[in-house]
Amino acid sequence: MLDVKNVSFAYDELLVLKNVSFTIQKGQHVALVGASGCGKSTLLKIIYGLLHPQEGVLSFNGKKLLGPLFNLVPGEENMKYLSQEFELQSFRTVTENIGEYLSNFDPELKEGRVKELLEIVEMTDFASIKVEHLSGGQKQRVALAKALAKKPDLLLLDEPFGNIDNFRRSSLRRNLFRYLKRNKITSITATHDKTDILSFADETIVIQQGAILTQEKTLKLYKNPTNFYIASLFGEVNKIRLQTFFPEYNNGESVLIYPHELRINKNSTVRARVKKSYFQGSHFLIESVFANGIIFIENMHSFSENEEIGIEVSQELLVSRLQITSQ
Repeated sequence: MLDVKNVSFAYDELLVLKNVSFTIQKGQHVALVGASGCGKSTLLKIIYGLLHPQEGVLSFNGKKLLGPLFNLVPGEENMKYLSQEFELQSFRTVTENIGEYLSNFDPELKEGRVKELLEIVEMTDFASIKVEHLSGGQKQRVALAKALAKKPDLLLLDEPFGNIDNFRRSSLRRNLFRYLKRNKITSITATHDKTDILSFADETIVIQQGAILTQEKTLKLYKNPTNFYIASLFGEVNKIRLQTFFPEYNNGESVLIYPHELRINKNSTVRARVKKSYFQGSHFLIESVFANGIIFIENMHSFSENEEIGIEVSQELLVSRLQITSQ
């Protein structure tokens, strides 16, 4: 179990983290999300032991984490941190990089372990290639395999799929998180990608300007966002006044609604004017002018610019969201 209590950190006079506290259980996969510059990478570095907090205490599996001021070699032995810099040796092969910290006492065991890791990151065909000849995405996959090599108890991932092509990213994510679950490896993933969050994170920790806003089960957080900032981390979101759809709610309350929760109905008295239709593959994202602002709606078909459309939403959904945001 990872326990972080009242951690604060500053670069010179710039306060980056403010009284950060949370707990992560063994085997959990947790997404760490927030706007750029909110402190995600700094927090991972503190947990791993590359930075020392000005205040606060960290412990892992009941052992206090002392940090770089006390450890001769920065970094915790039973953890691995995958940074955005990869930290590979360019003039060595993929196999040599992955197996760098594995014991040479049993060559067959080491060879089998490296082969397993190559399959997980889908780099088997590049085993003998020197890292200097790889693309950025390929280097990222090698760095991930290297981080997994000694089966860490805690894996810290900083935007781990950012340089990887879309067609490769999906299968790699499935391979990785399936492996982590099978081996009961705890992970924290700092990410901006909602697929990393929704598909693979048991819980999500939200940071805003260096402070923890919430730690919640991912599905619950997505379905019941308590403010616009949290909802926007999952993609486009609309802030809508209830009275616009249901006149009986005349107290000025607003609720958060995702584009897919709105429906287009030509008979609706609530009207919007189309600004642009964006093809998203499985649907179109319709950007429309609505109530002196912009609203986004998902629909199976596109609409022409300036076309008027009718929109509707479930009253039950609006009221339930109002109850969440009013808490």
